[in-house]
Amino acid sequence: LTSDGQQYEVQRIISLAPHITELLFSVGAGDEIVGTVSFSDYPIQANDIPRIGGHNKFNYEEILALRPTLVIGWNSGNGDKSLSRLRQLGLRVYSFESHSLEDVATSLTVLGELTGNSKRGNWQAKQFRQRLNVLSTLYSKVKPVSVYYQLWNEPQMTINDEHLISDVIRLCGGRNIYADAVPLIPKVGIESIVRRTPEVIIAAGTSKEAPEWLDDWRDWSSIPAVKHNHLYHVHSDLLHRHSVRILDGAEQVCEILSTTRQLITEN
Repeated sequence: LTSDGQQYEVQRIISLAPHITELLFSVGAGDEIVGTVSFSDYPIQANDIPRIGGHNKFNYEEILALRPTLVIGWNSGNGDKSLSRLRQLGLRVYSFESHSLEDVATSLTVLGELTGNSKRGNWQAKQFRQRLNVLSTLYSKVKPVSVYYQLWNEPQMTINDEHLISDVIRLCGGRNIYADAVPLIPKVGIESIVRRTPEVIIAAGTSKEAPEWLDDWRDWSSIPAVKHNHLYHVHSDLLHRHSVRILDGAEQVCEILSTTRQLITEN
């Protein structure tokens, strides 16, 4: 079902982001994906899908050769120029961006409709909202904890309030210390972080173990999070991918902030 109410069957889909691949599998359309981008590795079946490049640089000829009936894109990740080029080539392109956790639920419904899997898409959206409501009820009235989310270390990179991860922090009773930044992903200086006195630092990382650069904070003991050892790590796949799994990451963030909140109260 398209936005103008026309119905058609989607049989050959190109996914232009790892999280889109995950969402398509969630709504039951994984078998219809004929091409995707690098790092689309979840669920495990996604590893067998042909690659057409990365999310920010893909091969147009390979995409056309796969004869897709629908290309699903990621607004900020793919960029307007690349998505416009695909449309100019005559391809049907649907692109979107999730700025909130509610947006993720909506994307499940929409992708279900686009792929002829409305029933499963609506069910997945309902399950997602139920889990979201549980967390919201648990943490809606807790005392705020100031958070620095460390996206990268050299240079220091974080997120502003429009980023989906900031919505996760807010859900868990946290306050993103760079909520007021202008760029979606701002570069910041150590001195600026020191001035904003975060009570907890959460670092991204692509392994089960905390990234080594989390230890670099030990040299900045004037920061409350460092002074009290409130330094944590959440696997980036659980927060950076705007899929159903983001609630797994949210649960970890909520536990981290709950622990920090309790320790602050005790001290």
